Amino acid sequence: MPLVRIDLLRGQPPGLGGRVGEVVYRSMVETIDVPKNDNFQVIGEHSMETLVFDLGYFGIARSEGFVAIQITLSEGRGLEKKRLLYKTITERLQRELGVHPGDVFINLVEVKKENWSFGNGIASYAPQAATA
Repeated sequence: MPLVRIDLLRGQPPGLGGRVGEVVYRSMVETIDVPKNDNFQVIGEHSMETLVFDLGYFGIARSEGFVAIQITLSEGRGLEKKRLLYKTITERLQRELGVHPGDVFINLVEVKKENWSFGNGIASYAPQAATA
């Protein structure tokens, strides 16, 4: 049920966004119980004018290797699972793709299950109305 948005600056190594997406997906399956094949992502590359970030906010050094990861998901996961997700994504991006940990920005957006439609105009997780 997650929808993942990955944003990075243009000029990164070819295919980096897709490889980041693979890391994020594997990490979600392993840490926050996302079902296999539940993989929906939007990956965007931007200019410096359309991906704005502070190079030192919160005392964290950032560079042009900045990667923003926003995950919209159904509410209900505890803080420990979220912390494990952040840590796992960041460590794997560093180990597997050479992304500096300070450049990994992750934001979770939790929504009620009724706010998902996976197709056919149906509220996929909501009980369906009885027909007469």
